[in-house]
Formats: sequence, structure tokens, C-alpha cells
Amino acid sequence: MKDTNYPNIPARTGSPATRWLLVVLALFLVVTQSLHPAAAQSATGSLVYLAGSENSALNRRMLSLLEEALGRTTVVRSFSPGQTSQDSETPVIALGPEAFTRVRQEDRNVPVLALLVDESFIDGYAERSGGSVSGILYNPPLLRQAIAGRAILPQATRVAMLARPDTVELYEPLTEQLPDYGLEGKIFVVTSDDRLIPTLIRALNYGDFLLAAPDSTIYNPRTIKHILLTAYRRNRIVIGPSQAYVKAGSLASTYTPLTQIAKLAADFVNEYRASGQFPAPAYPDNFSIDLNHQVARSLNIPLPDNQDIINSVMEQLVAPEEAANE
Repeated sequence: MKDTNYPNIPARTGSPATRWLLVVLALFLVVTQSLHPAAAQSATGSLVYLAGSENSALNRRMLSLLEEALGRTTVVRSFSPGQTSQDSETPVIALGPEAFTRVRQEDRNVPVLALLVDESFIDGYAERSGGSVSGILYNPPLLRQAIAGRAILPQATRVAMLARPDTVELYEPLTEQLPDYGLEGKIFVVTSDDRLIPTLIRALNYGDFLLAAPDSTIYNPRTIKHILLTAYRRNRIVIGPSQAYVKAGSLASTYTPLTQIAKLAADFVNEYRASGQFPAPAYPDNFSIDLNHQVARSLNIPLPDNQDIINSVMEQLVAPEEAANE
């Protein structure tokens, strides 16, 4: 009995119409396969991986800022362990030294842009990489910190610095730059823990203010209270080493907002896409300053407006000869 619920199907599949349909289908498959690599390359070109830190709040914040800075044409994805075995060409943005090291341990050929790192950490990698490694520097440059100290104390001419024997090199480039800005600096070497305060007192007797570098052998939670109290008892201020220390009692520190870091990171990624190389590690041009008004009041130091200090520092960095003549 014939089933009338289904349409009649031709017994022959070799009709001209059927053959033409098969030809069209074959051509479609060929074109699709030929376009696939281009589509994949386009997707890779608009993709960036983000290797996060252990601070989940920071990771979320930087992800949002990077997405905004890179624009809608770029997708930012989280970097996963083993990622480089599948894709070793897409740039990876690493938040901090630990994230950078994690990516490098997987594959040293992966292009990596490190954020929230200091110059001493990333410079060696960048110099040896041929442009595949770079960084947006985070810790404030010491010259900028020193000039900020002078903007707060316009009559200051001498800058004191503390260092361990193996960290003197942190300050040596600065001591060569200071005379160009009408300042002179001297490094006081702390040879042992019990010589910290005596050496500090000598430094305070010399300098109009103490400039602190991000040197954990000198400035750490165990020592900072003693350093600050000793300085303020001798009516001296401490500049730096970072924004966090301002809350502890340093008078001031410049710092780079995360928004500026993300913007410069986007510029670096775009440069890598265009030329195949990252620019050399650099600080963002724009910065902010954090001030401890309570400390300033206790020392009877009138503080200029934050923006006035920033403007003064930027002007002096651009025209050091004018700063030296003031």
C-alpha cells in the first residue's frame, strides 16, 4: 500500500538540477575553507590575553579599563594555564611580576606587556627580547619624586637618600641628574640594621628632605615608623617611596593612576600590532600626587594645591634649566 503522507522522491539523483546543486555546494565549501584562515587571523589580531594578579578586585578593575582603552574591536580574555601551547602569537598583558613570570615560564617567545612592574625588574627582559617584551612602569621615578619635594619646599636645595650597600645603584643615576634642577643629593649607606637610625640622623642633618626609593631593605613595615618619627622630630619631611607610605606618614608621593596605565598599555599593544615590536618600557606622562595634610599641619608646612604641584613638576621636567636658575 502506498504511503501518501510523504511527497514523491525522484528515483534518480543524477538529474541536471541535482548535479548543479552539488556543484554549488562544493564551491561553497571551498570558499568557506579558503576564508577560514583569514577570519582566524582577524580574530587573533583583535584579541589580547590578560594574565591577572592574586588581587581579584585589581584584575576586574584593570580588565574594565583595558577594554575601554583598547576599544570595541579588541576582545580581552583571561589567560589560562597552558594557553601558550594553543596560541603563542597573541599579546599577553601581565599584571605584576608574578603574572609576567608565570607567562614567561610557559613560553619565552610569547609577546608580553607587563603592567605594575618597576624598571629594575623589566628592563633586562625587554633588552634581550628584541621587542617582544616591554612594560608600563609603575613605581614613581625618583627624579619626579625629588622635584615634587622641591615644589612642596621651594627653598630646598639638598636631597638625602638612604641605601644598603647593594641598593646604592637605585640612586646613582638620580645624583647625576639633580644638579640640572638646582638640587644636589647625597647617598648615606646603612651598613647594618643597628646603623639605620644613626645613619638616618646623619642624612637628616644634611638634607632638606629625605627621598625614599622603593627599597624594602630600608623601607618596610618593621622600620617605617622609626624612620618617620626620627625625621619629623628633626623637622624633616619624607617623600615617597610610594602612595601607600603616604597613609603611613610620608608627606607626599607621586603615583600613576590605573587609567593612565591602561591608556599607555593600549598604545603599546597597537604599536605591537602595527610593527611587530613593543616600544621600550616607559612611564605614563600623566601622574597624580598624594599628600598627607595631617603631617604637613604638624610640621607647619603650607601645602600647595595638588594640581599646582603636578604642574610645577611637569614644567621643571620639561625645562630643567629654568628650575636650576630659580
